[in-house]
Formats: sequence, C-alpha cells, structure tokens
Amino acid sequence: MKRVGRTFVLSAVLAFAPFVATAGETGAKAGGVVEESAKTGGHAIRDGFLTFGRSVRAFFTGGGRAAHETWRENAARTRSNAREGARRVEGEAHR
Repeated sequence: MKRVGRTFVLSAVLAFAPFVATAGETGAKAGGVVEESAKTGGHAIRDGFLTFGRSVRAFFTGGGRAAHETWRENAARTRSNAREGARRVEGEAHR
C-alpha cells in the first residue's frame, strides 16, 4: 500500500516539476504554490490510502465498531493534515 502511494506522489511531483523548474524569478511565487499544492494533494492521497487500510485491518481484528472508530480517527488526522497543507499553500501565495 505504501508503495502505491509513493509511486503516485512521485508521478505527481514529476508531472509538476517542469512547471516549477521553468518558472524563473517571476514565477517563483507560483512555483512555490504549485509545489506546496502538489505536496498537500500527495499527502491527502497517502492519508486516504492509510485510512482505508487501517480501517480494513481494524474490521478484521476488532469488528465493525472498531473499523468505524478507526476510520473516524484517521479521517480527523487527514483533515488536520489537509488544513495544515492549506495554510502552507496560503503562506506561499502571500510570500
């Protein structure tokens, strides 16, 4: 599961790399925003996969109630990470 997430994030970074590399000084601000946006998106995808995997594991080890609780805990962590990423993107935009 980790390998799939890493592969996707690497693909996303490589897809956005030419835009960041050719931005120059005038596009440095936009490049920073694109970079932080890509990181935030990659982390959200990773967190989604982890949430799903942990919930499935909890279902098989503790039943439906454990899976539901695990899902809620991980969803809260994902939401927190996404908000932190949004703050970093906004910080880059106002730099």
